[in-house]
Amino acid sequence: MREIKVSTKGKFDIINLTELVEREVRDVKEGVVLVFLPHATSALILNEDEGGLREDILNKLRELVPEKGDYLHNRIDDNAHAHILSSLLKQFVLLPVKDGRLVRGTWQEILLLEFDGPRERRVLIEILKSS
Repeated sequence: MREIKVSTKGKFDIINLTELVEREVRDVKEGVVLVFLPHATSALILNEDEGGLREDILNKLRELVPEKGDYLHNRIDDNAHAHILSSLLKQFVLLPVKDGRLVRGTWQEILLLEFDGPRERRVLIEILKSS
């Protein structure tokens, strides 16, 4: 298993991990790669990395789960919104690899969504090669 560390810049942020993951699979002829985020206040998605869409995604998530609310968890950590958003999404993506490249749609990028930053996040990458 390989580990990459990335730093998020704000409370809400999106980091494109695609190139970092592509570097890790460049020697894989065929297989799958699991990208896992071992954190409870961030998530991974596959989507287009376009500035307007990035803002649309974050704005809609803020609307869905407002940062300030009557959350019981806020008595402990004041970040219940981040935990809720993370639980509605996921902390992993699984992608096929062929000839050293991720198999994905034209506009699909691996995006880390931060809901409780800025933070340093660990990204774990497990490559399963086909025999």
